[in-house]
Amino acid sequence: MEFISEIVTKISSVLWGWPMIILLLGTHIFLTIRLRFPQLKIFKAIKLSVTKDKDSKGDVSQFGALATALAATIGTGNIVGVATAVALGGPGAVLWCWLTGVFGIATKYSEGLLAVKYRVQTKKGTMLGGPMYALERGLKMKWLAVLFCIFTAIAAFGIGNTVQANSISMLINETYGISVYWIGAILSLFVALVIIFGVKGIAKVCSTLVPFMAVFYILGCLIILGLNWSFLGDAISEIFNSAFSVRAAGGGFIGTSVMMAARFGIARGLFSNESGLGSAPIVAAAAQTRNPVRQALVSSTGTFWDTVVVCALTGLVLVSTIIAYPEIDSTQGAALTKAAFDKIPIFGPIILAVGIVTFAFSTILGWSYYGERAIEYLAGKNCHLRKCMIITYRILWIMAVYIGSIMGLSLVWNIADVMNALMAIPNLIAVILLSGVTVKETKKYLWSNRLDDSSNEEPPII
Repeated sequence: MEFISEIVTKISSVLWGWPMIILLLGTHIFLTIRLRFPQLKIFKAIKLSVTKDKDSKGDVSQFGALATALAATIGTGNIVGVATAVALGGPGAVLWCWLTGVFGIATKYSEGLLAVKYRVQTKKGTMLGGPMYALERGLKMKWLAVLFCIFTAIAAFGIGNTVQANSISMLINETYGISVYWIGAILSLFVALVIIFGVKGIAKVCSTLVPFMAVFYILGCLIILGLNWSFLGDAISEIFNSAFSVRAAGGGFIGTSVMMAARFGIARGLFSNESGLGSAPIVAAAAQTRNPVRQALVSSTGTFWDTVVVCALTGLVLVSTIIAYPEIDSTQGAALTKAAFDKIPIFGPIILAVGIVTFAFSTILGWSYYGERAIEYLAGKNCHLRKCMIITYRILWIMAVYIGSIMGLSLVWNIADVMNALMAIPNLIAVILLSGVTVKETKKYLWSNRLDDSSNEEPPII
């Protein structure tokens, strides 16, 4: 097992090294320029995200689709992941992480547009979409669509299930001494009660849970920034200076280079907001929307909230805390996050615990939908086979939650990292090669101020 783990770790390091970072960030910048900076429409997009398109075809509201995507995206990576980036890349990693979010908005926009443009409809009226359908219908690359679904299904059980369940279990066990077996059983039951109702049940829970957990966590960050107010200016200066300069260790920070800050900041940002991975468009395709561009704008707000807001706040909290308390060990990500929230008397550890539990639980729900849709695509057009595979998948998903709660998962985490990287490649091929379609649709609805127009294209029935 150690030998296998070492091999998987090396593969993961290669896949998430500079080639993948350049590919993802390059796609973000390419689409930003080609789509005339869709980031400038972010406030319009936020307004659309809370506007219902009831008369439009789809399974859930636009906000429901966004909440489900955010549930899968905003996870422990936003809390511990940013701390790890700061620990390994220094405070400059925060700026690079933030920049990936800004540019990643364009890629998330493109993914959402293509998901609605190429979605299909089952005989029961359920909407299906995502990179697999864009690859099959838009590029006639069904073989690549199949590979994407295989990678997604495997990655879902890792990063979206077992490792999240493990985070919840370990936290509650260490904090309150409750047996991991009881935690696993209760968590599995809660997950089962939600996913049995499919996307509508998941979206309903996420629509309630996501705003609560985000506001609760952001409030905690703002309290810490208030406590560290006199050090906030120094923290911002430190983040910008160390992002572009080589400097020696000091002031509670490790010595870092520009390359290290960029590598860990960009990698964490890309991994956190999932722009380019192809996961979020799977649920975007289920949204009730009158045209592809409206949902594309709504989808783009996911990256804004995840990275531009949540990750940025986390980064400011961590860097200002290190400056305020230089005795804190800044080389350990998880310990650094705990030390920062411990500065809030009594309630700090509670805020952190609730944040990690709700973030991780919502990620399990969001990724259950992604994995289910991947399995459904692999089942083909046989309705009976699809139904059997979905039921089997849900049972295995619930079992995996329990398994993840009671055992260590370092190998599983690395395997999930590999699968996530492999997911991104087919999706980026679709996004780049179909960018002309994205531009055409954007010109038709957004640039011509016709966002309220309804598309006359009917999704094919399978």
